[in-house]
Amino acid sequence: MIRLLVLIVSLAAAIPSVAQTTSPTTPPPTRRSFDKRPDMKIDKDKKYIATIDTDKGQIVCELYPKDAPQTVNSFVFLAKEHFYDGLTFHRVVQDFVIQGGDPSGDGTGGPGYTLPLEVEGAQHTHVKGALAMARTQDPNSAGSQFYITLAPTPQLDGQYTVFGKVTSGQDVVDKIAVGDKIKSIAIEEK
Repeated sequence: MIRLLVLIVSLAAAIPSVAQTTSPTTPPPTRRSFDKRPDMKIDKDKKYIATIDTDKGQIVCELYPKDAPQTVNSFVFLAKEHFYDGLTFHRVVQDFVIQGGDPSGDGTGGPGYTLPLEVEGAQHTHVKGALAMARTQDPNSAGSQFYITLAPTPQLDGQYTVFGKVTSGQDVVDKIAVGDKIKSIAIEEK
């Protein structure tokens, strides 16, 4: 009886330490707030591809580091920090945009810092599949929320930073509904 009791106590003591052990394949914890904008890490002369893995499939986007270096740098940083993992598309407007990247899930959240509007000299516009930053009425208030256009939206040109375009998966974009999740965003640098 005493041996059984010792065995039970030993197992009980071991279980919490086993439960807290993480495997090497476990992704790092997701951080949702930062004190300042990330330092510039991207190379404007390289090509960046973002693969947004969603509940509905994958959306592949070419990013525009020459047009929007600070925005691309921030997006790449947040993706590599797993910031977007598990967030939802909280806004879908038919024939207009799908919007996600808000840690609050209601259109009010961000990463803890803001980005300037990057439209001067930009070569890209709000064509169907444009990837751009959402913001408040303040032009320099973009953070982590992004949108993808479902149709050309030239009325937004010059007012919002376009920092990429869908190169494959527009059919996935068209299927996104409010509440669909972003599983992860992977970044490839070429």
